[in-house]
Amino acid sequence: MVKTAINQFALAAAVAGALGLAASPAFAAEEGKEKCYGVAKAGENDCASAAGTHACSGHSTTDYDGQDWKYAAKGTCEKMGGKLEAFKGQGMPAKSS
Repeated sequence: MVKTAINQFALAAAVAGALGLAASPAFAAEEGKEKCYGVAKAGENDCASAAGTHACSGHSTTDYDGQDWKYAAKGTCEKMGGKLEAFKGQGMPAKSS
């Protein structure tokens, strides 16, 4: 009986955790924004690396890594020097005028 209660608790905790992640704004696309790869400075990315090297925002270790992204207003990514898809290498941020 105790084993069944523990299993039920573990299942409930797993479901609650999954629901919490699904509702998290870090995983939900922000309205009017898109993922822009290659524009984030080290430690300033918005979420997990496309390469799977880390799973959280702020964990990038290289400036402008093509596997790390930040949210950008729709239509502005390429203007910033980024790409809408992950890529190998580093991005080339647009020069400020």
